[in-house]
Amino acid sequence: MKILIVGGGSGGHVTPAIAVAREILRLRPRAEVEFWTDRKYWANVEKITTLGEDEGQLKMKVRKVVSGKFRRYSGWKMKDYIKLWRITLGELVLKNIGNGFLFLFGIGQSYVRLLSHKNRPDAIFLKGGYVGLPVGIVAGWLGIPYVIHESDAAAGLANRLLMRKATVVATGFPTEESEKVKFVGIPVGDEFRKVTESQQRRFKKELGFSPERSLVVITGGSQGSERINQAVTEVLSELLKTAEVGIVVGRKHKEKLEELRKFEKFEEGKLTSGFRAWEFNSNMRELLGAADVVVSRAGATTIAELSALEKAVILIPFADLPNSHQMKNAERLAEAGAVRVVNDEEMTKKPEELLTAVAELVRRPAERKKLAGKLHEEIFKEGKGAAERLAEIVVEVGGGRV
Repeated sequence: MKILIVGGGSGGHVTPAIAVAREILRLRPRAEVEFWTDRKYWANVEKITTLGEDEGQLKMKVRKVVSGKFRRYSGWKMKDYIKLWRITLGELVLKNIGNGFLFLFGIGQSYVRLLSHKNRPDAIFLKGGYVGLPVGIVAGWLGIPYVIHESDAAAGLANRLLMRKATVVATGFPTEESEKVKFVGIPVGDEFRKVTESQQRRFKKELGFSPERSLVVITGGSQGSERINQAVTEVLSELLKTAEVGIVVGRKHKEKLEELRKFEKFEEGKLTSGFRAWEFNSNMRELLGAADVVVSRAGATTIAELSALEKAVILIPFADLPNSHQMKNAERLAEAGAVRVVNDEEMTKKPEELLTAVAELVRRPAERKKLAGKLHEEIFKEGKGAAERLAEIVVEVGGGRV
């Protein structure tokens, strides 16, 4: 059996796809699995194929695939375009033209690769996002069955375009099911599991924090969030009176990292200020596992990881994204009583909104436990994990038996 998996563009599309690849190889150890991703994530995925077996090695071929991202912005008004006309011209026109050519190149590249019967997979798994769009279009032309997965409460553009010819549309949030549409949840890596109290204390200590104090971990994702970083900077002194704080500012915000690191204080190698900042942290499971409260953007994969860890979460959805999918993710979970939500625009105008929300949750351990349990229940409604269910679906679509 030959299976092609496509995921890229962001870590939120790559890590779930890797989790599904791992489950497929557990189900079908002899299957030929190929993973296509963009240049940005190729090295990360390729590294997994060179690990030792005891380190989680995946035996699969990894190839780069070309595509282009169509840039759109939600909620912009005419005054925004006038004020930022130079940036807008570069972002929305020039880059979209260039990415249009990349998209067409990706169509041609995918067609050449998939046209050969020798290389043609029995089934394709597309983990959403623009990287999978040219592959899915070509698969539809050639009659190759494919499964798509939509993590967010509202489908992105690529998945909306691919749904019509998809054999199965799997969703991360509960939806009305049919023969074609299946709710499976959101795949997460094996490392994201609920941590025990003793593990949490150990993680805190290893990170330099006090095992005895509450810890708030703040992250805007791998790229970071300028608005969250700025709000934290303005209220940090007060926030540290309530709890210890760790923040991941993101790769795009090195200047903010240097500013925040002024709050870090060590004596004889021991953290004394109760605050640490990172540009990027490669051990997010340990960092998030150490937290008593997590403040985060509302990306679906991040929510799923926090749900698996059973953490109390404050979401700050980024409202300017196309289709407002982060807003819809947060709204749905807030209605279910699974998270607290802070409005991005209100926080930007008044950072005290963030301080109040965090301080209230830190002071209420019973409420934290209730939120964590409800979030886990909402995302993990069945005992079987989403990655395993998706693997079974892909194998069945490819003509195999589970």
